[in-house]
Amino acid sequence: MEKRKPIIGILGGIGSGKSSVAAAFARLGCGLVDADAIVHELLQEADTIKQLREAFGDGIMRGDGVVDREKLALAVFDDVDRVKTINEIIHPAVLGRCEELITGYNACEDISAIVLDMPLLLEVGWDKRCNILVFVACDAEKRQLRGEVRSSNAKNYLKKREKFQISLDKKENIAHYIVDNNSDESAIADQVERIFSIIINN
Repeated sequence: MEKRKPIIGILGGIGSGKSSVAAAFARLGCGLVDADAIVHELLQEADTIKQLREAFGDGIMRGDGVVDREKLALAVFDDVDRVKTINEIIHPAVLGRCEELITGYNACEDISAIVLDMPLLLEVGWDKRCNILVFVACDAEKRQLRGEVRSSNAKNYLKKREKFQISLDKKENIAHYIVDNNSDESAIADQVERIFSIIINN
């Protein structure tokens, strides 16, 4: 019978540094399931592009025929019906590919655990797939500053996205461990290493 490896789910707000924490777990021997990377791949596939253009119009496109993720976000995340529509287009394929990766990692002897870097992990119910939940704590000011590096509309983007997400308080309250990400990468690495040691040795 296949031995299932521990699954570690990462929770936190937009710009909190969830991907940095997930990467720190990956460096310790975890198989990484990066849902955002999967979405990036999907947005380059013809079928996904066709569905998104039909749902949201050509205004979400770049001149080279690629979906502009910032324009898509701004077009979608202030309307509950549009959020539902994009979730219906994107989520089934993302979750399916996540399952494929988990199956592959479970069969890999070199992988000691699996870490899920999935922005809407709790919202789509995948916290139930996890053995351990880790919340990434980060001050709102720092999250906004990090967002501004990626987007000129960071302030509006954060507000729109988080309006449709489960509260950070609830995410923090259900987590088994908390990583403080208000300092630097070395501090993250130290915290993750301690948590990982507990998980593996239990």
